[in-house]
Amino acid sequence: MKTISSVVEHYIKTKPFLLSALSQGIINLTSLARNMMPELEQELGKDVKQGAVVMSLKRLSEDLDFRVNHKIVKVLRAIGEITVRSSLTDYTFAVSDSILNKQGELISNINANPEVFYTSSRGVNETNIVVSSSMNAIVDRLFADEKQIERTDNLASITVKLPKDNISTPGVYYYIFQRLAWEGIIICEVISTSYEFTILVSEQEVDLAFKVIKDLKNL
Repeated sequence: MKTISSVVEHYIKTKPFLLSALSQGIINLTSLARNMMPELEQELGKDVKQGAVVMSLKRLSEDLDFRVNHKIVKVLRAIGEITVRSSLTDYTFAVSDSILNKQGELISNINANPEVFYTSSRGVNETNIVVSSSMNAIVDRLFADEKQIERTDNLASITVKLPKDNISTPGVYYYIFQRLAWEGIIICEVISTSYEFTILVSEQEVDLAFKVIKDLKNL
């Protein structure tokens, strides 16, 4: 049997930005309840009192503050080293039978240049390569016969080391990316391992993105 509390919680959880704002206590619950009521009444099939919705929202916000904020903040405060690299190029190629061999040749060239930034990921149909722009001529030569889907220049990377608790705490990445989205920062690529992640942004936005992530340690 559906209850007002269960329907209210489902409504909030399907709207991520609203969920976060509610957990931070920055929403007028009466106004929110008024806006929600038509949809809640349709879901429940009966009239709903605004006061009952407000009470459900209040209980939910208090619960969310504990379940979401406290666990995530603990992880974010333990963020480790933050590394920034600039002058990067992001390539995307179609997957082919020959592309792994080309990547092997590229890695051989990079091994002779320890200061060069390099990372790669492979999807079902696409292979992504991010390198220091000083390697562009070599990439262009090695992959000349491959199908290039996209290329973006003048990028910067921010690599963040995360504590081990991040893999058992839901919402950590959402919380970080939400903060970046609120600042209007466009993330071009995301590369992650178990205990670190790297984002690529334009060089024009890297300073702001770095500040946003660094400030998370002071929540």
